[in-house]
Parts: sequence; C-alpha cells; structure tokens
Amino acid sequence: MSLERIVTFLIAENCLLREALVRVLRKKDDIAVAGAIPFSSTALEKVAAANPDVVLFDSPSIALTGPRLVSRMRQAGENRKVVMVGMEEDECTFLHAVAEGVVGYVLKDASAAEIVRVVRAVAAGEAVCPPRFSLALFRCAARDASLACRPPHKTKHGLTRREQQLVETIRLGLSNKEIGSRLNLSEQTVKNHIHRILRKIGAKDRLEVVELCQSEVGDLANVAIRTPYIVRGSP
Repeated sequence: MSLERIVTFLIAENCLLREALVRVLRKKDDIAVAGAIPFSSTALEKVAAANPDVVLFDSPSIALTGPRLVSRMRQAGENRKVVMVGMEEDECTFLHAVAEGVVGYVLKDASAAEIVRVVRAVAAGEAVCPPRFSLALFRCAARDASLACRPPHKTKHGLTRREQQLVETIRLGLSNKEIGSRLNLSEQTVKNHIHRILRKIGAKDRLEVVELCQSEVGDLANVAIRTPYIVRGSP
C-alpha cells in the first residue's frame, strides 16, 4: 500500500534556507515538495496550481504584511496549513502570525528534524509554537475568554457586541475589506453592518459614527479581533 504523502510548498526569500529545506524534506518518504520559490507576483497562483497541504514561509514581511499572502490564501477559501520557519524570537511578530492564520511557528535556531516534525504535526491538524511563546497565548486566551463570558455591554445607542467591534475598527480607519479580514466577515456583510449602525445612531458618515460613539469605544480594542490560539508547544 502506497504511503499518502504530505505535499509542501516553500515561498522563501533566503536561497540557502530554501535549498536546504528542499533537500531535507525530499529525503522523507511521507513528504513531497511541490515547489520552492522566492516571492513573486504570481506566487499564489503557483501555490494554487500545486495544491499543497502545507505552505512554508521564511519572511514575515511577505507572509504577514505587505502582500499578506497568508491572509489572501485564507480569504480565497484555501484550506492550507501555514508554517513560518527561521523566525526571530519576537513575541509581537509571533502573535501577528497567529492572528493571520499561521499554525506552525519555528525559530531560526530550530533543527531540520524539528521543522520536519512541525510539518507533520500541522498536516495532521495540530498547531505548533515554541514553548517560550505559550504564556503570551494563554494571556490572550484569558483576555478573550473573560470578554466572551461577560454580559453584553450596554451602550446608549443600543449597539450589539458585533456593532461595537465594527465601531472600533472604523475608529482605526480600516476599509471595509480590511475590517472583513480582521473579523472574518465578507465585505458585503461589513457594509450591511455599517449601514445599520448609521441608521441606529443617526450618523451621516463613518466619521460621525466615531464622534458619536467616542465614549463607548474605550473598552473595545480588546474585542475587535479574535485570534486563533495555538495549544501545543513545539516538539
């Protein structure tokens, strides 16, 4: 019986790292490498054509910011697991990666064997992070769990919790598309929510929404974005 292999794809700017990972992964009977490229404008098209199970990145500026490839894959409905490799020990970058949808995070001092274990783990439906970042995740989870269990916040305008979240993202100056990405809503759903908010509070535009609700958004920064949580330390 043939072994079902984990199909991987690498988008890595570091040529030495990219070539080394290809050599390591191709030596494993249960892993196949469908492609290994630096970033280009057609990178996501190549990923889609290869249809991998796991995509590996080595650059936060490409995966998480700038072109935001991880977010774009998620928005396209592509159920691919994303692993960041060769990462610096930076908590903010790690939490940003989690918020974007990354499920595997490997620091630059990790061994090749550890990267292979992470690829296998995320392909099996697990999420993996360095143990040193676990406390930050527990803090975020505790904060959101507390907010989720709190009775609905009453406002003078009668805004729902979701509408309060929308007000906070409007205050941050985000576009409808960016709001949708943060709150996992379609752009049309965001538009519908905003129209209801305008009618409910009697505002003529987004700026007036922020002005009228200014006293109500103080506690909303913590509920504007619900991030996924990693619950397993790295092997």
